[in-house]
Amino acid sequence: MTTAAVLSAGSWGTVFASVLADAGTDVTLHARRAEIADAINERHQNPDYLPGIDLPEQLRATTDVEQALTGADFVVVSVPAQAMRASLTAWAPLIGPQTVLVSLMKGIELESGLRMSEVIAEVAGVGPERIAVVSGPNLAREIANRQPAASVVACADEQVAQRLQAACHTPYFRPYTNRDVIGCELGGAAKNVIALAAGIAVGMGLGDNAQSLLITRGLAETSRLGDVLGADPHTFSGLAGMGDLVATCSSPLSRNRSFGERLGRGQSVAETAAAISQTSEGVKTSEAILGLAHRHGVEMPITETVVQFLRGDLDLDKATALLMERPTKPERHSCTR
Repeated sequence: MTTAAVLSAGSWGTVFASVLADAGTDVTLHARRAEIADAINERHQNPDYLPGIDLPEQLRATTDVEQALTGADFVVVSVPAQAMRASLTAWAPLIGPQTVLVSLMKGIELESGLRMSEVIAEVAGVGPERIAVVSGPNLAREIANRQPAASVVACADEQVAQRLQAACHTPYFRPYTNRDVIGCELGGAAKNVIALAAGIAVGMGLGDNAQSLLITRGLAETSRLGDVLGADPHTFSGLAGMGDLVATCSSPLSRNRSFGERLGRGQSVAETAAAISQTSEGVKTSEAILGLAHRHGVEMPITETVVQFLRGDLDLDKATALLMERPTKPERHSCTR
């Protein structure tokens, strides 16, 4: 039987652990707090992150990270992107020499500009054949309720991707394999920034035309950056690109869109962060992505406007005007333009 450890027990980590358990994988979920581990083991619920959701009875939780990691075929990491380096540094000595590390994070490290798979490679000292990524339109609460969803499992080694695919394939969760780790990670990170912009537009009372503009042009600027980073352009028209972008920009279940909505209604960044208890990756990732864009000479006007707004350099009206008054160019019918 395939075994997996999931680190840690936030909403998406708990949901993906449940998917693995439903797929027949022997999975242990690591929780930092004993009360969460006890609730999962005794009541089969995670009341802090998924209140009212019943988890698989076979899902086990522990506060002992070494116990979770021992003998695991897959170690699935689900922590805030900016905390991943420190967390993995502590965990790496406990990870087996053949274990595959799986990233659920959708962010870019702020200081280094590295994608999560690159941080894993650097910290854990493993090759690309032992690093996989899960990305797609994966709103955690819908999947927790076993509503149909699909995702992408990406790894440079196709056989490893297929093993992970089998470990998380259930009647309600359909994973597709892909070898384009760069495109899947960039699509997952950048869509959070565009979702902030979409949420701001909703909060301002703007309509569906504005939402469509942000989604389609957001995809275009993400694809431009992906092109120079070596991503497969086809990735951005699939689940890890357009699929994830549409879900995150459109759903009130999206943390980043909800964060943006509050900003659009006039709350400050600090007030919004205090009101939304879970991490909204787009806030810090926007700076990291803009840094990558500047480094590679890629124009990303929506991302740049979001960053300036978050910094306090633009108010809402000026941010809107800045985007709408930009010089227009011919539209290219390719997701790489």
